[in-house]
Amino acid sequence: MTLSAPWREAIEELWRRKLRTLLTLLGLIFGVGAIVAMQGVGEGSRREALRMVEQLGLHNLIVRAQPTSNADSLKELRTHSLGLSLDDARAALHVVPGAERFAAEKRIRPHSVFSDDGGGEIGASGVTPAYFALSSLHVAQGRGFTDADSRTLAPVAVIGHQAAQTLFPHGDAIGRLVKVDQVWLHVVGVLADRDLDKKSFQGVALRSASNEVFVPLASAMQRFHFEPMANPIDRFLLRIRDPSQLAGDARVLQQLISQRHGGADDTTLVVPQQLYRQNQKTQRIFSIVMGSIAGVSLLVGGIGIMNIMLANVLERRREIGLLRAIGARRGDIVARFLREATVICVSGAVIGIVFGLLLAYLIAAFAGWQVAWAPLPVLLSAALCALIGLAFSVYPARQAAALDPIEAIRAE
Repeated sequence: MTLSAPWREAIEELWRRKLRTLLTLLGLIFGVGAIVAMQGVGEGSRREALRMVEQLGLHNLIVRAQPTSNADSLKELRTHSLGLSLDDARAALHVVPGAERFAAEKRIRPHSVFSDDGGGEIGASGVTPAYFALSSLHVAQGRGFTDADSRTLAPVAVIGHQAAQTLFPHGDAIGRLVKVDQVWLHVVGVLADRDLDKKSFQGVALRSASNEVFVPLASAMQRFHFEPMANPIDRFLLRIRDPSQLAGDARVLQQLISQRHGGADDTTLVVPQQLYRQNQKTQRIFSIVMGSIAGVSLLVGGIGIMNIMLANVLERRREIGLLRAIGARRGDIVARFLREATVICVSGAVIGIVFGLLLAYLIAAFAGWQVAWAPLPVLLSAALCALIGLAFSVYPARQAAALDPIEAIRAE
């Protein structure tokens, strides 16, 4: 595809003033680059926040037991509260208006986890059958737990993706045996891989299930040793039917747990949806700041385009006068200068997109953030920036067309 003569002339005219054209481009390049980088980092942050909060469950309420390391404090606490238990979860299921189902977890903290093929530092937990669904964990091979596993205290296990590779590096884990402390368990399922880049979200600790061995909670309570005054469970997740009612249901749940625990401050209520909204509020502030910087850059770029176009009009008055004398119309003069402005704007937008891509990945590398792209907003922002540049070039083009031909020819 070849350019028409008028467009080639516009490019050649700008090329003759390379330094001035480059300085004019910088404002657009920085403006477009800032917007593109902001969108890439912002979209990456939003997706990462969603991915992390999925582990907690966007529609869940989570009650966590607060650990107490001091023995005397724990004894005093147990005079008021027996600790977080399955009875608390069952009561919440019946009392909280929007509660749909619950899942509970108890950390085992094993000394050793190994198989016939290997072992390593692997965590372990006892969980109820609904735990995987409420934690957005998917079974890639085999099956999850059933109510029958809990009733029969079955010695079965579901293991994470990384744990499967560590314990069974040479073959399929399904049907094999794994030993957690002194307890042998049959592996019935392997979870899909879902590694997390961060260990916390909005101050709430996150645990990757990839390097874990899961056991039915009822079986874990019978087969493993726990501290005498420890909480019966470490946390439970309560799924809420209507996400719009999470705030009200959270207040009901908080009051229920407080009453059941005699007012003891031994639990923490986590509302993942509120954490996500708080994260997005912070992200919006970041976007506003970055958008303001980009807007200033675009304004400077637009002023720069107007400046170079006005300078071109002054330098080329004789040329304009000659063109008008040989029959060029005012519209032809306007079109001539707008073509030059279009070349500047399109070039600035394209280079700005490339600069924005590089800037986004540079920010991600230094700040440890994620980058993701939504092509349509990037293209729309580049087009908007080009239009802003063109808008600033209309006045100089009209000024050129308004010159008197005789006066223009006489100009030195």
